Amino acid sequence: MIENWLLELLWAVGRFFIHPLFYLFFLLTLAYGYFRVKRERKSFHTRVRDLYDEMKFTYTKGLLAGLLLSVILFAVGLSLPFGTLVLCAIVTAIIGFTCKLRWLSAAFTIGLTFFIIAIMGDAEGFDSFFIGLSETSYASLGILAGLLMITEGVLIFRTAHQNTSPYIKTSTRGLPIGTHEANRTWMLPLLFLVPGGELTSTLSWWPVLNIGGQPFLLLFIPFFLGFHQRIQGSMPLESIKVTGQRVIWLGVITLLVAVSSIWFTPVAFIAMFIAMIGREFITIRQRINDDSAAFYFSKRDHGLMILGILPQSPAEKMNLQVGEMVMKVNGYSVKSVEELYQALQKNSAFCKLEIVDFNGEIRFAQRALYDGEHHELGILFVEDDKKWETEAV
Repeated sequence: MIENWLLELLWAVGRFFIHPLFYLFFLLTLAYGYFRVKRERKSFHTRVRDLYDEMKFTYTKGLLAGLLLSVILFAVGLSLPFGTLVLCAIVTAIIGFTCKLRWLSAAFTIGLTFFIIAIMGDAEGFDSFFIGLSETSYASLGILAGLLMITEGVLIFRTAHQNTSPYIKTSTRGLPIGTHEANRTWMLPLLFLVPGGELTSTLSWWPVLNIGGQPFLLLFIPFFLGFHQRIQGSMPLESIKVTGQRVIWLGVITLLVAVSSIWFTPVAFIAMFIAMIGREFITIRQRINDDSAAFYFSKRDHGLMILGILPQSPAEKMNLQVGEMVMKVNGYSVKSVEELYQALQKNSAFCKLEIVDFNGEIRFAQRALYDGEHHELGILFVEDDKKWETEAV
């Protein structure tokens, strides 16, 4: 018995590495990285992070969350037909090709799969192509959506603010505006029970959410979550963490409603409506709040606002932070990049910066400079002597 389970688990791991989405998102994350680098070069004539940053983030940041969620799914015994998982993968791939990463939220990938099954599940030929689709448990899909949205919210809260991409655009008044954008995807390795295998349970209470007591097999799949948020009216960290908290609470509400559908199936439809409408409401509310706020990254009368920091640069080694203000360089007040450069030339071997941090307090950062290092310390500022992307704001 144990040998059968271990062998099936090995087969499940093997199936994970032949899943098409695992390799498709290698290409898609490279494309996302290409467009980011292109936009950054347009703004700063240099990239902030390399082309592979999105790929490395996608395939590392969601592993632990996916494994923990897999333990929960296995403990509950959540079972979905093979055809349902195939349909969900197709929906995910189509959304991935649009490059609209906010639609890769579990609310939409699972929600669209849910309603396609509800509309087409019994159609002639559709069920024969997607094996077992008509046997899909709506309660199981609703519960899965709730769990995934909670996981999505946690990942947004903990990791989405890391390495946001800065760029510059102009308002309709011709003023340069600094903006940060978070375009993130996470790969979650998820373990499902799929009807049609040879495994059975000797426990009367497990699997809890199985399909008619059928024998099953284990299937590991790479499930992809996506997130997009533009921030121009506040610090990226603060704005993104608020979004993460809201998604977590939306996931909790979706899960609680979906659980009740175990006893009354139509409630699952309510749960999915809550998930999809609620997730879009969170996005719209964030955009309205951000657009109504004063521009955070803009030119100031005194000092230079730090919009971005180049990796491995002197600025990063001096622990300068996005959102801080550079007031003085080597004792000279600065309010333009030209003045900063001139002040640096006063002492080519050493620099001392007077910084105003997020709390309005003054601190000092200093460091020796070496030949070959970035002459502007690797700090990205909002400048007004270039032609930027224009947007009505």
